[in-house]
Amino acid sequence: MAGPRIALFGANGQLGSDIAKQAAERGLDLVAVTRAQVDAADPSAGLDDPTFDVAINCVAVTRVDDCEKDPAPAVAINAHFAGRLAKACAAKGARLIQVSTDYVYGGQLQREPLSEEIGRAPVNVYGATKALGEDLARLEHDDVIVARVASLFGVAGASGKGGNFVETMLRLGQERGRLTVVDDQIMSPTASWDAGEAILDLIAAEAPVGDYHVVNSGVASWRDFAARIIERAGIAAEVAPIPTSDFPTPARRPPYSALSNLKLAAAIGRPMPLWTDALDRYLRAKGRL
Repeated sequence: MAGPRIALFGANGQLGSDIAKQAAERGLDLVAVTRAQVDAADPSAGLDDPTFDVAINCVAVTRVDDCEKDPAPAVAINAHFAGRLAKACAAKGARLIQVSTDYVYGGQLQREPLSEEIGRAPVNVYGATKALGEDLARLEHDDVIVARVASLFGVAGASGKGGNFVETMLRLGQERGRLTVVDDQIMSPTASWDAGEAILDLIAAEAPVGDYHVVNSGVASWRDFAARIIERAGIAAEVAPIPTSDFPTPARRPPYSALSNLKLAAAIGRPMPLWTDALDRYLRAKGRL
């Protein structure tokens, strides 16, 4: 086995599943840590085992509206578990890759792809707990990379959400023939496969400590994303734009959370693929293209 020993927390999720596969393909020494082994919601859960040189924290409560209705699980897992894992990493002399989200933004004035220098401004409980997780990790340890991902779609599906946006649009497009999707929320659609590859590349490159926006290139509204999915899959369905005000949800969504990945590209020595290319590869893998 080559390189550092990696412990992957949250190995069963959409991103974790891809990272585990990629690590195996690269011949990396990776141990997958699941909820059965470490319950992130339990503050007494031990983190002494396994031994590792790098930890990747993919554990998160990601149901945004549920976080708004009952913040306690998100506070425990998104925030405090990140701090506890960072403390364990500090004790081991191990690096922590803390996976975070574009939802730490939303309240900022800027409406062009956001660099890592832009101040965070979450607009919902989910984003606030993920921002707190970033802070607690940094407070406990000085060797932390925060990898912010966004709008993930992966072949494994978002297990906690009952599928991902691509799968939902494919299903509803076929069932209904007409979709209404918000066009005033702008973000960075990202394949979990591409995010996973970039995170492993950051580890391999021994990238400097700091924040990195781990997203595909290009930006889109959710309506743009949906229209592209329907078009490329050859589904005969209309995708009509609606404002967020026509689709109320318990949690506010960021009106703008598109991220710039230039810092990431410089660190890993290559540009990130366009989200449209990532979507084509996803649809091909699912037999839809």
